[in-house]
Amino acid sequence: MARIAGVDLPRNKQARIALTYIYGIGNPRARRILGAASVDPFKKIQDLGEDEVNRIRQVIEEEGQVEGDLRKDISMHIKRLIDIQSYRGLRHRRSLPTRGQRTHTNARTRKGPRKGTIAGKKKATAKT
Repeated sequence: MARIAGVDLPRNKQARIALTYIYGIGNPRARRILGAASVDPFKKIQDLGEDEVNRIRQVIEEEGQVEGDLRKDISMHIKRLIDIQSYRGLRHRRSLPTRGQRTHTNARTRKGPRKGTIAGKKKATAKT
């Protein structure tokens, strides 16, 4: 099993798909990496030779941050926004959408499950 940037890549997937399992690498970047490493994107990971895996590893290291470094950078950017108390930072702190979406009816993914009805509230009795 090929291990690149601390991630075990799935053996039975094509190289262009398997590289997307690494945080920070999507389809376009995977194609660019494989082109620079001169590796066939449709070749399965289990069919790659050791020299091809090393070339891919080298290109990823040269190109920029992935996995842990990238996660740390993103969290530091968010922490900075919270510390300077910008509007986006306040939205992050309150776990609300940060990019202007409405929250009156939507945003359940970010806000979490709905709160139940108030427990002490009594229902109105029917008049006779």
